[in-house]
Amino acid sequence: MIRRLTLLTALLATAALAGCGEKQETLTGSVKERTPITVLLDWTPNADHAPIYAAIANGAFDRAGLDVQLKTPSDPSSALKLVAARKVDLAISYQPDLLLARDKGLKVAAVAALVQKPLTSLLSLNPKMRDPKDLKGKTVGTAGIPYQSAYLKAILDKAGVPRSSVKEVNVGFNLTGALLSKRVDATLGGFWNVEGVELRRRGKKPWILPVDEAGVPDYQELVFVGQMDAIKSNGRTLRRFMQALAEGAKSLADNPQPAIDELLQADRGLDRGATSASVKATLPVFLPEDTRFPWGFMDTRVWESYGQWMVRNGLINNPPTPTSLTNEYLPGRGI
Repeated sequence: MIRRLTLLTALLATAALAGCGEKQETLTGSVKERTPITVLLDWTPNADHAPIYAAIANGAFDRAGLDVQLKTPSDPSSALKLVAARKVDLAISYQPDLLLARDKGLKVAAVAALVQKPLTSLLSLNPKMRDPKDLKGKTVGTAGIPYQSAYLKAILDKAGVPRSSVKEVNVGFNLTGALLSKRVDATLGGFWNVEGVELRRRGKKPWILPVDEAGVPDYQELVFVGQMDAIKSNGRTLRRFMQALAEGAKSLADNPQPAIDELLQADRGLDRGATSASVKATLPVFLPEDTRFPWGFMDTRVWESYGQWMVRNGLINNPPTPTSLTNEYLPGRGI
């Protein structure tokens, strides 16, 4: 087993290094025909999608010759099935969900990271709860996603709290409501950049602890996913899309306001103040911490560590392989 894991780690590292030489991009501004590309969001337009809307706002997609069609899922759980069936070109999904889908045999792979770090967090409005140890004897609400139960177990194990002493309740996606109504003492599944920001804007003083600071391995919250054969055949279009997104992410860091305006146009139900606060809170995790790497970069060592954790917790049978992700189409990468 040790030899197999060592070999896999080596393969993953090799995949990450393949094509590391800087590739000179000449796509932007040279494409006359607009190529359609359909992207299925993971949810309705929100702060997590800010780099996309920044690329719309600054004309990066137009300069790359792309007609980007953004779609909102009627059923978020079906996103990876749709991309596997080639009903859409790309889908935004979650690293854990991608690994679950691949374990079930779907031919999908990640092509870029949209959000580099976990957003999922423990949140509580109980003034006496400021440490995972304080969860003993408490009720925790989750969205009913299987790996959230594994997250809770990992957090409690690290804190030395018996799992049997904590009650887990499925509150669906009404995480904030469950906290405000005091139905639960804490929630696990809300995002620090969305629910956390929302609670503070309501004048609350939430305790917020990202899961990677509480016992869950680091991972990349949101990734772009494509069908494996389609990725290869649509490589040139993917490169143009990723280059435009990188331009969007850069302009977002310089001035987030145009992206915020585009988001508000895309979803009239968004609140300007909340959207602005969430986008600005998320800015640090849209780009890799290591500035040597381009926007969207995925660290295979992070994927291997998190994947092995999923295996140990019985969430998947097979850890990530070199085909689980590719940095091939990011700016400056590839052959």
